[in-house]
Amino acid sequence: MRLRPVALAVLPLVLAFTAGCGEKKDDTTGSAAPSKCAVADLPLHTAGKLTIGTDSPAYDPWFSDNDPTNGKGYESAVAYAVADELGFAKSDVSWVKVPFNNSYAPGAKKFDFDINQISITPARAKVVDFSDGYYSAAQAVIVLDKENVKAGSLADLKKLKLGAQTGTTSLTAIRDQIKPDADPLVFTNTNVAKQALLNGQVDAIVADLPTAFYITAAEIEGSSILGQFQPEAGQQEQFGMLFQKGSGLVGCVNQALKKLKDDGTLAGIEKQWLSDTVNVPVLQ
Repeated sequence: MRLRPVALAVLPLVLAFTAGCGEKKDDTTGSAAPSKCAVADLPLHTAGKLTIGTDSPAYDPWFSDNDPTNGKGYESAVAYAVADELGFAKSDVSWVKVPFNNSYAPGAKKFDFDINQISITPARAKVVDFSDGYYSAAQAVIVLDKENVKAGSLADLKKLKLGAQTGTTSLTAIRDQIKPDADPLVFTNTNVAKQALLNGQVDAIVADLPTAFYITAAEIEGSSILGQFQPEAGQQEQFGMLFQKGSGLVGCVNQALKKLKDDGTLAGIEKQWLSDTVNVPVLQ
């Protein structure tokens, strides 16, 4: 299903890009890039091909029709824009299925990079490398209107039965920031979390803000976003492309992302797939 014209809340796109394709290394992003960024010089999983990983199902608004190869949805469009900037034809891009939790596990990878709303965190960056951030999003709390759940602050959420997908920063936010009175329910994926909300197993589920807008506008009738909140440190959460630790491809991808930001391509993709800003209460 192609993304309907749904008004999604989009917080400012924050991109901390490095200039050029030279060496890059810090707490969250990876190792030195090759001196040249031509396709023939790139350290690829398969020579001449760009292999990209993502989970299945691949959800709107990040992907469309559960098909990352169609270039539709924010992350699919960004991935193909990066591929094009690196010099790959669309036919030279292949996708592999990678469960979300497996993507940031230590060890060898079967992809060149993974794109799947993976938040850049210091813990993950100890065992994998990340590109510069390509999107920033707050966490959001989704409820059913008929339950008449009210909350004006994070403290008000403590009494609720909450849930989120396993391995996500949404689940971490529940445990570390909200600290509910009852242990949160943990779900294998967003579809299971949505069904639990419909079944009354939880009072609310937590997801990133654009996903929350899609759920409430296009998937669960009679649901709404109770509020949004930022990570405890007060900085917006960054999604980054994920690489095997020590990948020499990181610097070239960062260079491609910078060009896409500078020429307005990323802003255009964001406008197309994540649409307009909508006011959502901020929970503090």
